[in-house]
Amino acid sequence: MAFTFKKPKRRTIVGLITLFVLFIAIFLGIGVGLFVAETVNIKNQENFTDFAPALPTKLLDINGNLITEFSAEEKREIIALKDLPPHLIHAVIAREDPDFYKHHGYSLKAIVRAVFGQIIGKNLGGGSTITQQLAGTLYLDRSERSITRKLRELWWALQLERRYSKNEILELYLNKMYMGAGTYGVEAASKYFFGHSAREITLAEAAILVIQLSSPARYNPLDNPNIARDRQKAVLDKMVELGYTTRKEADASFEDYWANYDYTRVSTSAYFARDDKAPWFSEYVRRQLENMLYGSLDLYKDGFVVKTTLDLNFQAAADRQMALGLAQANEEYKKTINTRLDAAEALYVPIIDLLSLSFGIDEIHATSETKSSQNAMDRFVKRLNPVLDVAALMFNIQNVKMITNTAYGKLKTIAEKNTVEGALISIENETGYIKAMIGGSKYDQSNQLIRAVQGKIMPGSSFKPLYYSAAIDSRKYTPASLIYDSPVVFYNEDGTPYIPLNYKGEWKGPVLLWYALAHSMNVPSLKILDGIGFDAAIDRAALLLGITDPEEKRKTFPRLYPLGLGVISVAPIQMARAFAVFANQGREVSPIAILQVEDRNGKIFLDPEKELRLQQKRKGSSIQLISPQTAYVMTALLEKTVQSGTLAYASGYGTKFTYTDTNGKKYTIPAAGKTGTTQNWADAWTVGYTPYYTTAVWFGFDRPGNSLGVTQTGATIAGPVWANYMREIHRGQPMKDFVRPSTGLIDVTVCAKSGLLPTPYCNDGTITLTFLEGTQPQKYCDIHDAGGQYTQQALDIMKQDTFHIDDTELQNSLKLPSLNLDTLPATGPANKTGSENNSDGGNIPTNPVNQDYNPLLD
Repeated sequence: MAFTFKKPKRRTIVGLITLFVLFIAIFLGIGVGLFVAETVNIKNQENFTDFAPALPTKLLDINGNLITEFSAEEKREIIALKDLPPHLIHAVIAREDPDFYKHHGYSLKAIVRAVFGQIIGKNLGGGSTITQQLAGTLYLDRSERSITRKLRELWWALQLERRYSKNEILELYLNKMYMGAGTYGVEAASKYFFGHSAREITLAEAAILVIQLSSPARYNPLDNPNIARDRQKAVLDKMVELGYTTRKEADASFEDYWANYDYTRVSTSAYFARDDKAPWFSEYVRRQLENMLYGSLDLYKDGFVVKTTLDLNFQAAADRQMALGLAQANEEYKKTINTRLDAAEALYVPIIDLLSLSFGIDEIHATSETKSSQNAMDRFVKRLNPVLDVAALMFNIQNVKMITNTAYGKLKTIAEKNTVEGALISIENETGYIKAMIGGSKYDQSNQLIRAVQGKIMPGSSFKPLYYSAAIDSRKYTPASLIYDSPVVFYNEDGTPYIPLNYKGEWKGPVLLWYALAHSMNVPSLKILDGIGFDAAIDRAALLLGITDPEEKRKTFPRLYPLGLGVISVAPIQMARAFAVFANQGREVSPIAILQVEDRNGKIFLDPEKELRLQQKRKGSSIQLISPQTAYVMTALLEKTVQSGTLAYASGYGTKFTYTDTNGKKYTIPAAGKTGTTQNWADAWTVGYTPYYTTAVWFGFDRPGNSLGVTQTGATIAGPVWANYMREIHRGQPMKDFVRPSTGLIDVTVCAKSGLLPTPYCNDGTITLTFLEGTQPQKYCDIHDAGGQYTQQALDIMKQDTFHIDDTELQNSLKLPSLNLDTLPATGPANKTGSENNSDGGNIPTNPVNQDYNPLLD
């Protein structure tokens, strides 16, 4: 049976189809009209003007106050395509778009490849041609990841191809694209990375430059030279494959580039003409943002608002106190140097002159041609060189410029050896917020090493509390453990002997653990290290410092006894983190500088703090690095340093942190900390904390081999800066005490000399200490007799961990309080000599009779 349609129904369907087609036509017509109308903007590109308004990135402190703005408008330099060397253009085409001169704005093959890569979850290469990248940069927000944005990008690419020639598009591309570190276009980038115009760029340099187009942060050769080198090699290989260069030329240029690469140069911001209330912190944040932002996102014109942890009030206090400290340190250092030179000139120069005249050795004559030559060189470097440098720049005399650069390099080296630098970093205990940061003496183009986070410095005795906490945890040691401070030979695992010396070569005899730490005594500390073993000490130190990589851990901590005196390399931020764990009840503290990043429309673009808190939450119980009880015992021990130890003078025995509330009532915020001074008085440290904040302060030199002077130690120079800064930032804070766990601790009053329960005969006094419950002393003091004197039995017990030193001359030079050396054991290990190099290139003395070795002081 056949079915037929009636004409009215057929007409209805045809009408609907007609209406639908008409609607689509109108819609497409309107859309096409709008797009075509927008293309009038393309004409504006003929003068390379900006389409999207460039907005600076603003950095705000914790209170919403402006710290600085990042803007790079002055770092774009236009260059014509005809002025660029062919190998730079070839490198760009080879890396970004090999078919650039063949397609009409898009590459179907590249699009399919990119889509397939997204499906399988692999990066098979980008799908955008050079024209599409330019179109996205000029007309769209390339941070938007959507199909709509890609379609609009394709549309604008087609319009660009219609309006411009290929060379014009390429020229616009090479002048517009962001190249990292605040530079736009190949000309500004070449001057920043290589110090010369793109007109003079080499083959290898061109390869380095083009990889910046895809990821300026990741492929920055100053930050990540190894990654950049691999990508650079890939570009050169591609150029060889496409016939743009030969293998010989590519390899020669590659080898020449890395043979002359300056590994000491650090990545810096290219734009300095800005008002900045915290330049060291701003630069630290800028570097982090460069790593956080992906693709073509532009820190310098995309108008981000960065909310940070810094408190400008804290930063102002840090600036004041560090400026005073640096001025004092440099003045004292110069006095010390002048004293040394005066002594040398008065004592040794006449002797040298006499030898010179007697034996006819003109080369060593103090008034000889050698000295005149040195004076002439000094005059040239300091007076004539700046004038020649200006002339060389004005008249482009390259040979003269090379000479002046060499002279400036010499001046820089001298300055690094003879200028006292300093660093300060302050963090909030509970949150890890970085509240203030000082990275050095003066922030400028020649001084951008952020020593607070990039410095690798020996911490000296400020390192001791890290492994002391492991000793408390082991329950083998308590604050009242009795340790005999006397000459002792330690043997490293390789059999080499090591003998530590105390300040002024004096020993205290029997001391309690709390006293040894508060007064930074070396021998008792190394006995504690020996007692718990290297593994326990290293594991605990690495945990507190945040060192998790096994290889880094191995390189950082030498399995040698000088480890116990802080012969390692760490940054101040790591030391602040470690001490903040004690203040934070043993919980992990992760320093953080950036809270949120908003885009120009106020939408949250990045949320680093939220991500950090989620990471910490996922850690669960493992975020508790040490027990709250151990953390509190360490805090109680380090409070003694402030009250009566090496920080007592600087802090006014803790009274500097006394304030008056609105009712006129006085209160004192408790503080704890530790000083540190390294070998030859090269570095001075103080790291300390209150219930609110932890701050690390360091003074020293960028280049090793110099001394601050015997008067400048952690206690005398870093300590006062720390105490004065902490006093300022706590003004107005309400009273707050360290949190004491409700269980697991007990306070016991002990004999100040034996560490045992006191008897009526303990005439050395008593002291109340905090113990892990179960480790407190149970016995009464047995070292005092009825006359309050030490018994012979007690002396025999106390000296059991003391080794005999088989060297009469050394024994005669030692000063021991109230102990007859004849009572020491009659036999002991034989003397050995030798030395080991530590990870920083310095010598770790292992000769037990070496009296020339300056000990770590505190």
